[in-house]
Amino acid sequence: MISEVELVYFSGCPNVEDARTSLRSAFAELGRDPMWQEWNVDEDEAPDRVRGFASPAVLVGGTHVLGEQPLASHAAACNASGAPPVSVIAEAIASHS
Repeated sequence: MISEVELVYFSGCPNVEDARTSLRSAFAELGRDPMWQEWNVDEDEAPDRVRGFASPAVLVGGTHVLGEQPLASHAAACNASGAPPVSVIAEAIASHS
């Protein structure tokens, strides 16, 4: 089962805290309690379907909020633009609800 909202990252990602802040802000903007599943792709528990996304990635309904696709190599990569914008995350959550 896919959680509605997921945060995908790798250990040591310099932007993961910004992504968490953006998620909290997006949920607040929507008047909802912040709830999401986190996947550290360095851990065995992370499902294959989330591996390969540049870190940090925010998925809503299993789809990246910016439309990005995972890398075929599943190599850990840092998202050069940082965390997705709050407005994009909020729109994706609202559209999925």
